[in-house]
Amino acid sequence: MEALLAFAAALLSLRLAGDLAARYRSGRAPALAAWAAGLAAYALASGALAWGAAAGWDGRAFRAYYLFGGLLTAPLLGVGSLLLSGRRWAAPVGLLYAGLAIGVGISAPLTDPVSGASIPEAQAHLDFVPARLVAILGNTLGTAAVVAVALLTIRRRPLGNALIVAGIAVAAAGSAVAGLGEAETAAFIAAGAVLLYAGFVASSGARLSLPALSPGRDKSRRYRAGGL
Repeated sequence: MEALLAFAAALLSLRLAGDLAARYRSGRAPALAAWAAGLAAYALASGALAWGAAAGWDGRAFRAYYLFGGLLTAPLLGVGSLLLSGRRWAAPVGLLYAGLAIGVGISAPLTDPVSGASIPEAQAHLDFVPARLVAILGNTLGTAAVVAVALLTIRRRPLGNALIVAGIAVAAAGSAVAGLGEAETAAFIAAGAVLLYAGFVASSGARLSLPALSPGRDKSRRYRAGGL
C-alpha cells in the first residue's frame, strides 16, 4: 500500500511537471521551465520513495531519493522564483548548481550500506562534507528564494503566492515526517505538488487549471487567474 501511494504521488507530480513544461513551450517564460524541472525532480524523488517501499531500500534507491529530493527540488524551485522576479542571473547559477548536485549525488561515498524498509537518514549514510552540506545550503537558499519572492510580491499575486508558500510549507512538513513512513511522506508530496503547481501557474498569469490525468480527456474546469 505504501509503495502504491508513493507511486501515485510520483505520477501526479510528473503529470503536473509535464503541464508546466508544456506551458513553457507555449509562452517561453523561463520561470516555468525551472519550476517544471523542480516538480520533475520532486516526482523522481517520489518514484525513488516508491522503489524503496516496494523492493526495500538500497544504495541506488537512496541515492536517487537524496539527489532528486534532497539536492535538486528546492534549489530549482528557487531558481524559478528568482527568474519570475527578473533575476536572469539565476538561470546560469541554477545550471551550475544542478551540475554540482548531480556530481555530488552520484559520487559521494556511502559511509554505511543502506538497507531496511524505512526511509534512510542521510546522516547515517553520508558524510557532512560535501553531500549533506550541499543539500543544506541548496535547500536553505532555494526555499528562502521561493518564500522571499512570494512575500515581496504578494500584493501583486496574492492567490498564487499564497499557494506557493502553502506548498513549500507542506513539502517541508513532509520532510519532517519522513520518519513515519513512505505513505505519510507520499501524501505530503502529492499535496505539496498540487499546491506548488497551482501557485506557479497563477503567479505566471496563465489560466489556472489542473490537467487531466488522462492525456486524451481534459475534464478539468478552468479558472482565470485574474488580478494576480
